[in-house]
Amino acid sequence: EGMRTSGRGLYVGRRAAAMGAALLLALLVALLALASLYGRCRQEAVPPPPSRRTPGPAAPPAPALAASSVRRLPHHLLPLHYDLELWPRVRPGQAGPFAFTGQVNITVYCLQDTDTAVLHSAGLRSRGPTAVRGPLSEPGAAVEVAGLRQEEAGEVAVLELRGQLRAGRRYVLQLGFQGRLEEDLDGLFLTRYTDRGQSSMLIASQMEPTYARKVYPCFDEPAMKATFNIRIIHDLHYVALSNMPAIDVSQVKDETGNLWTVTTFNTSLKMSTYLTAFVICDFDYVTRTDRGNEIRIWARKEAVKNGYVDYALNITGQIFSFLEDKLNVSYPLPKTDLVALPDFGAGGMENWGLMIFQEASLLNLPIDEFTSRKAVIALIVSHELGHQAYTFFFQFKWFGNLVTMNWWNDLWLNEGLASYFEYLGATFVEPKLSLDKIFYAHVVQPVLREDSEIVRPLSESEDKIKGSFSLMSLFDNITYSKGASITWMLSGFLSEKLFIRALTSYLKEFSFSNSNQDDLWTHIQMVVDAQDEVQLPASVKKIMDSWTCQNGFPVLTLNLTTGIIRQEQFFNKNNRKSTDSYNNTWIIPISWMRNGSSQPLTWLDKSSKMFPEMQVSESEYDWILLNVNLSGYYRVNYDQLNLKRLACMLENDPKAIPAVSRFQLIDDVFALTDFGYVPIETALELTKYLAREDELFIWNVVLLNLIPDNLESTLKKHEVYPLLKKYLLKRMLPIYHYYAGFIRQNVDALEDDYFAQVYLEKLFATACWLGLQDCLDLSSELYAKWMDNPKYKIPFLIRRTVCCYGVAMGSDKEWNFAWEMYNHTDSIEEDEDILLYAMSCAKESWLLYRYLQYGLSNTLFSSNCTSVIISHVVTKDIGHYIAWEFVTENWPLLSQGYGQELLHDVLKVMGRFVKTDVQIQELQVFYNATLEEDEREAITLLLESAKLENIERRKLQIKVASWLEKNVDN
Repeated sequence: EGMRTSGRGLYVGRRAAAMGAALLLALLVALLALASLYGRCRQEAVPPPPSRRTPGPAAPPAPALAASSVRRLPHHLLPLHYDLELWPRVRPGQAGPFAFTGQVNITVYCLQDTDTAVLHSAGLRSRGPTAVRGPLSEPGAAVEVAGLRQEEAGEVAVLELRGQLRAGRRYVLQLGFQGRLEEDLDGLFLTRYTDRGQSSMLIASQMEPTYARKVYPCFDEPAMKATFNIRIIHDLHYVALSNMPAIDVSQVKDETGNLWTVTTFNTSLKMSTYLTAFVICDFDYVTRTDRGNEIRIWARKEAVKNGYVDYALNITGQIFSFLEDKLNVSYPLPKTDLVALPDFGAGGMENWGLMIFQEASLLNLPIDEFTSRKAVIALIVSHELGHQAYTFFFQFKWFGNLVTMNWWNDLWLNEGLASYFEYLGATFVEPKLSLDKIFYAHVVQPVLREDSEIVRPLSESEDKIKGSFSLMSLFDNITYSKGASITWMLSGFLSEKLFIRALTSYLKEFSFSNSNQDDLWTHIQMVVDAQDEVQLPASVKKIMDSWTCQNGFPVLTLNLTTGIIRQEQFFNKNNRKSTDSYNNTWIIPISWMRNGSSQPLTWLDKSSKMFPEMQVSESEYDWILLNVNLSGYYRVNYDQLNLKRLACMLENDPKAIPAVSRFQLIDDVFALTDFGYVPIETALELTKYLAREDELFIWNVVLLNLIPDNLESTLKKHEVYPLLKKYLLKRMLPIYHYYAGFIRQNVDALEDDYFAQVYLEKLFATACWLGLQDCLDLSSELYAKWMDNPKYKIPFLIRRTVCCYGVAMGSDKEWNFAWEMYNHTDSIEEDEDILLYAMSCAKESWLLYRYLQYGLSNTLFSSNCTSVIISHVVTKDIGHYIAWEFVTENWPLLSQGYGQELLHDVLKVMGRFVKTDVQIQELQVFYNATLEEDEREAITLLLESAKLENIERRKLQIKVASWLEKNVDN
């Protein structure tokens, strides 16, 4: 499946992320900041916001399949072909409820004698006669159906027969059905939206992983591929789309004599049920043809007219061509439709020939001229086209449409390979993007953080997924980002040339069929065996199984004196129980450099090994760097000798170490600190050089470690704050002034600086938080400029920070202007979100209290904004006690709208300030009177845990303060 919100891999905007959506590709979490197209939180008649299925982040949750048994079908029957008719009974302007009816005739081949036919069906009711007949060439082969039994728990329908289906013969299963058309974004669903001021409806589908069975009875397993003839009956005002081109449009009358349109589609290639797709809508489109492939981008008429889909149209053909050339394959379909839905549970879905996207993943607004917004679209389109590639060698849904996994335990091959190629395709159409930096900052680094806490391998055992398991839990960052990282590593140690050669061979052998990861390893092994440039220490299968079949990843510890490297699983030593055992061993490719010179790739294939070439001399200029440019999926723990030399090198000549390696070095050492491998002082030593660091993505990882977003309000209350201020500002000034110059004089010059789009806000927010006068003055200056001329646009790159500190440095006059602009009818939602946040930055208590009171008013806000306002205020320096007092005073009213969820969220934030039992007891007085007993216990445990964390954090801050006192003037 494509980029998913939540459990399915996803992309979420900054607004959604701020409200708790978390997941998939961390890249897009930051990126979609630039474009939220959906409903305002002010109360008015607008379409509902997109459903964020966050697990949520990528976020991101989708309704999970029941954790009951994921039932596999018996292998008595093999589907060959479906004749499918769908008839959604929907007319424009109707209120609902809505239903759909249909008929499916499935041609099957009998592999084993049986007196039952078992296929998937979920939530469907039988409609009309059910029959089993022979194909037209064998009219005498009919078998009478004794009964049809629905097993809802197993999501199957069982046809009980009065005779036997005979092995070696073909039969046609004929089933009529009906189902409800819900607004739940799974299966066949209805969604409402506004276009050109008019309320409209559309129908679309989302079948992955196992929702096809909610739409029509079928053999809903990825390996059971078949061809499809699809016919859709729909209202005359709509157009119908499916995987294949339409070959006939006619009309039919229903039982009451009313006319409907019948759209018939060409026969499909062999494909899995989860790739069947349907859209019935009143959209417009733009089109172009590349290499004989007609590409159409469909969207709301307003969006098409305004040119919002033009960028996607321009890049789609380019990415297709790039992937075709790269993989030496041709796309087998005559057309590709990309549809932008106002409401969709995923960033995108790679249905063959009909790809469906969330609007935010496909539309490029005029305000989105910056690279990062286009990067989002390029990445998502490239990911989904990557699936097509496999498909057409290109639908890479396993890479995956041409070649499909046998079962969902190999999902990572679909999504990991597509995620890998998404970056190649995106940087092909947007060459200004820095592929390696973006890939490591947005894919490898975030998933390393996540993978150290998760206990599941990339490739789950088939038995586990057959049993008690939620398939949706597989659509996570481990599948997407770890899969892409492992693929990147594989391509690195093979060379891209050999990797692509093996993929091409694999795709051609398995096109339109099914495979598993071992089939890919076999093809790579064949390519490796046919040449002698690349030598591996073990078979490809043995190497790759060590990465895909084990939990977690390794950390390498290097002793420069002895040259010994040892490996162990990276785990949190602070939480380790004495009974825990971590005996996993990986076969690890080690790219390395010595004193700035690259060295030949070497391998660690046992728990420890001596590398004489890595023993260093007495010279302080003799240093070693492992895992150069983060080419391997692991962390590195250096001994003190090497770290001291690396720190010295960074201070003298930081560019001697590649930018990605500097990023990795800092991220590794802070992760090692968090997990109890090295003291915090070791990590801090590597920050001394930062005055000479000009890469924003490196600064970002430093600031996130030293000043986590959720701890800003607590850090200000400790003696570490003035020391941090002096130490960091001294080092931040060069990069701050570099970018402040552009902000003041020529912000458009940053249009192609991708990392400025993504990370400049954090740098400026930190500078202002640390009290840098120029930052505070700049914020006041730009905010005043906006107050003087409301049509002036504060540069979007730092708009959130400028609005926050514009309000913070001002009085009620500045706050009132923000309130006025928030209520301005022309304000876009992204600005509204920024202003909702900025109004919580006020430094005067009465303004914050008034803001919270406004939040209670149904005439000023819709209810979903009230909790957002409280969550913003409670995280501020003076706001947490004000917000807590407000919640307790107004709890009867708040509890009606939010129940316990709001209280839990507020208490979690209050937990950051809890250091004593007395403080916990003060909070308990309130929640003991409002929560049920089990909820009280859970909150008490949460606060106890928070207290211990705060005590530990306090100890850490004392160590940091002590180190800063000694080094602040260095």
